[in-house]
Formats: sequence, structure tokens, C-alpha cells
Amino acid sequence: MPAIISIVGESKSGKTTLIEKLIGELKSRGYRVATIKHSLHHLDFDKTGKDSWRHIQAGSAATALVSSEQMVLLMPVSKEPDLDEIVDQLGRHYDIILAEGFKQSRVPKLRVDRKGSTGQSLGKVNNIIAIVTDEPLESDMAQFPINDIHRLADFLENRFIKSA
Repeated sequence: MPAIISIVGESKSGKTTLIEKLIGELKSRGYRVATIKHSLHHLDFDKTGKDSWRHIQAGSAATALVSSEQMVLLMPVSKEPDLDEIVDQLGRHYDIILAEGFKQSRVPKLRVDRKGSTGQSLGKVNNIIAIVTDEPLESDMAQFPINDIHRLADFLENRFIKSA
């Protein structure tokens, strides 16, 4: 079972940039990293009339679009899947999965907190394990400077990846 860590924070706080940097650092250490991005918007991968759309319309439970460079799995859902269901579909072939969003999930979370942010748009978020910030905050929780990716990766590696 891979370690799963969700990165949460206000819009434009740097979540995606943090994930990009963590991917590079963790891969350089030899780990297999996968990501999951939560979107509040409709996903439009499959166009009306295309073969894969036709497969789904005919009742296929899932269809994969495959090229020499990419693979996309399309699965109609009756409700938005939770993070555990998504991980089950993604597979267990990874050392760590970094999820962006999923603030209501039960998984451990890194909270990205930038200078001037209020955190109010996040609402109640449970299981925060550390704060990644560009300014020290008054908190007993572990804190990492936003650009100290090496130390943050050490924290994830020692606390989650090696113990998984």
C-alpha cells in the first residue's frame, strides 16, 4: 500500500508547485510517485461521437485511451469517488501518492499556507501533519519553509514512505 499524502491550501497558494517539486525530489531518491488532482469542474477528456465516447455510451464500465506516450482511463461514476476508491483504481504500484485537494479525506495532509492567507476558505480540515509556509506561524505543528523541499521530503520519507 503506498503512502498517501494530500496537499491542501487556498486557491493559488502554491499546492501544484509544491507537488511538482516534491515529485522531482522523491523521484531523485528512487521512489515511484503518482499524483491525483481533485477538480471542482467537469472533466472533458472524451468528445461526443469519438470511439471511446461511443464505448461508454454502449455501456462499457471503463475504457482506456492509449497512445505510445499516454494512457487515460475513463470510467463513468454515479457519484464522485472518494480518495480510497481512486487509489484502488490507480493501483498499488507506487511508493507514495500525492493528492491535491481532498481536504475532507482521512489521509494525512500538508497544509500550504502563504503570507496573508486566512485559511477560512479551507473550512475544517482534519489530520494536518505539517504546514508548508513562507512565513513562520504560531503553531506547535511541524512547519517547513515553502522552498525547503529536501527537508520536507525527508519528513515524508521517514514518517510515511519507509513505514508504509
